[in-house]
Amino acid sequence: MGNAPQCGEPLPVLPQTGKARSMLSAPNSPSDPPPLMSWPVVLLIALIVLPELVLIIADAGWIGTRRWRAQAYTYGAFWAGILGDWTPNYTAQPFAMFFSYSFLHAGAGHLFGNVVALAWLGQIAHERLTPKRLFGLYAGATLGGALAYAALSTSFVPMVGASGAIFGLAGAWLVWAWQDQPDSAHAWRFAGQMTFLVILLNAAIWYLQDGNLAWETHLGGFAVGAALASVLPRRS
Repeated sequence: MGNAPQCGEPLPVLPQTGKARSMLSAPNSPSDPPPLMSWPVVLLIALIVLPELVLIIADAGWIGTRRWRAQAYTYGAFWAGILGDWTPNYTAQPFAMFFSYSFLHAGAGHLFGNVVALAWLGQIAHERLTPKRLFGLYAGATLGGALAYAALSTSFVPMVGASGAIFGLAGAWLVWAWQDQPDSAHAWRFAGQMTFLVILLNAAIWYLQDGNLAWETHLGGFAVGAALASVLPRRS
């Protein structure tokens, strides 16, 4: 279990003074601009940034030990072999790793790409879903990515990264955009173009990372995100 991780890539009311303003003047008062990122998106970003930040600091020798990263992968990454005949490091690992892998990353570059994508796609999702449903979509895509990796991958290197969930958000956005098209012809044309771009993006990442890409996780997350977006009620 000492191999470098695949990246999953497998190893975003005006203050009042004095007495309350008259209700008659409220409609003419300018409203505050919406926040750049809503709190659910900030929370999701914090959950993936903090573990990697701790490991980066440990890698630099400022806290703990440089062995923390290897230990984090040992206990938190997705190891396909554990679903076979490997002995888990703790009792719940065969189940916990279906979610814990998404909180770990393969370095600052891997994390940065996922944070940028999450900030953008997460905000799009929050404009359409309540926080509770957004978290459910994120968790469902995380699980879907791990299930697809377990079913399709033949690799035994550890898989880490939040991109299964992020591709789930991308799948959800594709469904919403498809639903918003003016007619079926535009909708199917749009779906085909976006699906081609997603495949092209994965191919480019796979090439740039010398094949070190959990496309299975991306596929599973994307499929589950699209499926959930088609049934989850949107904000009214």
